[in-house]
Amino acid sequence: MANVETRPGPHEDVEDRSPRTGWTRSDWARLADGMLAAARRYASPGHARITFPGVEGGYGRAVDGLEGFARTFLLAGFRLAGEGGADPHGIAEWYARGIATGTDPQAADRWVRLDEHPQAKVEAASIALVLDLTRPWIWDRLDEPVRARVVDYLSPVVGDQTYPRNNWLWFRLVVQTFLSSAGGPFSPQDMADDLALHDSFTRPDGWSADGDDRAFDHYVGWALHLYPTLWARMSGAQQLAAPRADRDTAALDRYLRDAIALVGADGSPLVQGRSLIYRFAAAAPFWVGAMAEVPSLAPGLLRRAASGIVSHFVTHGAPDDRGVLTMGWHGPWRALAQSYSGPSSPYWASKGMLGLALPADHPVWTAVEEPLPVERGDVLRAVRAPGWLVAGTRADGIVRIVNHGTDHAQEGSAGGDSPLYARIGYSTATSPLLDEASWQQPSDQGVHLLAMDGRVSHRSGMRLLETRVDGEVGVGASRSAAHWLDPDPDQPRHGSGLPGRAVPAGILTLVSLVRGAHEVRAVRVEEARPGCTLRVTGWPLSGADVRREPDARAAVVLDDRLLSRVRPLVGAAEPVVLHRTDASPLGTPSLVPGLLLGPAVPGRWTAAHLTLTGRADATGAGDCTATIHDAGPVTTVDVTWPDGLVTSTRLSLTPPGETGPALGGSGPVVGP
Repeated sequence: MANVETRPGPHEDVEDRSPRTGWTRSDWARLADGMLAAARRYASPGHARITFPGVEGGYGRAVDGLEGFARTFLLAGFRLAGEGGADPHGIAEWYARGIATGTDPQAADRWVRLDEHPQAKVEAASIALVLDLTRPWIWDRLDEPVRARVVDYLSPVVGDQTYPRNNWLWFRLVVQTFLSSAGGPFSPQDMADDLALHDSFTRPDGWSADGDDRAFDHYVGWALHLYPTLWARMSGAQQLAAPRADRDTAALDRYLRDAIALVGADGSPLVQGRSLIYRFAAAAPFWVGAMAEVPSLAPGLLRRAASGIVSHFVTHGAPDDRGVLTMGWHGPWRALAQSYSGPSSPYWASKGMLGLALPADHPVWTAVEEPLPVERGDVLRAVRAPGWLVAGTRADGIVRIVNHGTDHAQEGSAGGDSPLYARIGYSTATSPLLDEASWQQPSDQGVHLLAMDGRVSHRSGMRLLETRVDGEVGVGASRSAAHWLDPDPDQPRHGSGLPGRAVPAGILTLVSLVRGAHEVRAVRVEEARPGCTLRVTGWPLSGADVRREPDARAAVVLDDRLLSRVRPLVGAAEPVVLHRTDASPLGTPSLVPGLLLGPAVPGRWTAAHLTLTGRADATGAGDCTATIHDAGPVTTVDVTWPDGLVTSTRLSLTPPGETGPALGGSGPVVGP
């Protein structure tokens, strides 16, 4: 499929308009057209199902085919809307035929209905959203019997109380909004309930949790901020959307001030959270910000982030040479997907191409790209809702987060740690280890109590104590009821930690002092089972060229480009390096530096210095020193950083159980 000629705007010259990424709207259009052309090759005869090559998904081939249609229909709709209906490649006609076939009960390739499989409820929202977005070119031109079948197909949503309590609320709301504008059935009460549920997930500073748990990930941007803005523009939404428009835009604006700081200079998003196979869907909230005209981020900065993200994946081979998005991050890596994912699932990446729905003369396309925060200087900020400290370094372009409040669980629970959520650190240059052993026995980026039989403790259910920036140092603290886990034999793989029988191991207080590429990680053992050993592990590096640093036993190097190191600061320590194979979407093998800090002695502080840096960073391999002073309820940590700066950080750490619910007070905690 050749590229549609887009209407040029000012600054069409790449050097003037896109000095950072080189990507203009024409590049985005070519990518979209290539993806849509590839999709047609895998379509059923009636165009209703698009089933990409690969192993059948967890919900079967019929669902795979529906996903392929609905998710590429998003991309087709954005493309058509942005061109004002100009359609030299017959996008509208091609998908209209698929709609007619998919809703025909007698068609061999009909769609799975909403009352036949829950996944159809997800895909129905994309279909409804695009039918509204492209109403003059598709919906209005469908024959009346086909429109009636579409309404019938979507109608089971009304009154359906089985939707999960998370971002799925938007699937019911979007479909009913379309039905209300198409003469179909709808329930005002359902719609009001869905908006109320969305509002119940609101957290500080424009963030939302994806449900009742501490679920903070890319869904905040590509779902919980995406849908309010797109829904408000639907034909049937005005009455409900108008009173909340200013509030929703303000929340989006505030969220984006944090989100923009989470994009690496190379365009990589954080490798954190579930559904990472959606890849450049992570660009969606920046396009939403442009669409909503948020006041705090300039259009050129929003496009810089979005173009950086999509070009990062294109540069690393996604889509592949067939024009297909596989289940993986850069290349295919099936273990990154959830158990329900299929070969068409990655096409929710289409959300990240929402900018194509904006015309060529929109300010987001005509503005000159502006540098990301990590390109302007080092970044240090505390993000309250997820309990993250964000540290970006201009020298290597890496963004890191240190996590004290996110686990895809609730405080006091005692399940397994999800590597996607409960690790202490995530970055744009590393991936958590995701092999089976790392789900059952946490490996990288942790503080663990090791049992005498080798079991490794989990931290989910921890209590966030604080996240703040104190001068030049980010300060984070949490307390966990560390527990060993005997996993249940049947394990759902939807991104959360494994359920199972939890065995109490002890109570740990963890403090992170963060500055640039460095973290001083201090640990106080409050309680511990006899015979436990304390272990600290750092950033994992993965790839064919990963190796141990010859001059430091607890350090690893990748391609002479990345260095991950852990060094002892307070207390005796034995260096270790963990080795895993096929554990990361970034390559194999994986190495993790760490320290064995000796017996877990209650009341004793230990500390380590963790580093993740690009090898070009001259100060990246420098050493820290630290001293910890306990004086009653106040603890002071004095640090000399690699560049010579000396800081003194005061901490008020309440004793375990003194405030708030007791750690481990809920969930399946049992004795040995």
